Amino acid sequence: MSAIAIQIPQISGEQDIEVEVKINGQKRSYNYRVEVFYWADCDNPSDDRVDCIRQILSKYDSEWELYQIGLPTDELVPITFRKKRG
Repeated sequence: MSAIAIQIPQISGEQDIEVEVKINGQKRSYNYRVEVFYWADCDNPSDDRVDCIRQILSKYDSEWELYQIGLPTDELVPITFRKKRG
């Protein structure tokens, strides 16, 4: 098993999440970031929202990797990133 689901409080907007777990007695820490991106803020707004998400991801901080794309609305899309481990 490479993933488990952990419920977090439903808070609108951006969130920084730090999770510490013990796996076979070894403590590990993971960092996640949920950010909200508005379709209107895309460099080249178009009807193709996939292009907008590609633009967002291509410019995002390289220390973070895409973890999950949330359920989009007419105005925005929440995207979850995980901090890369060195």
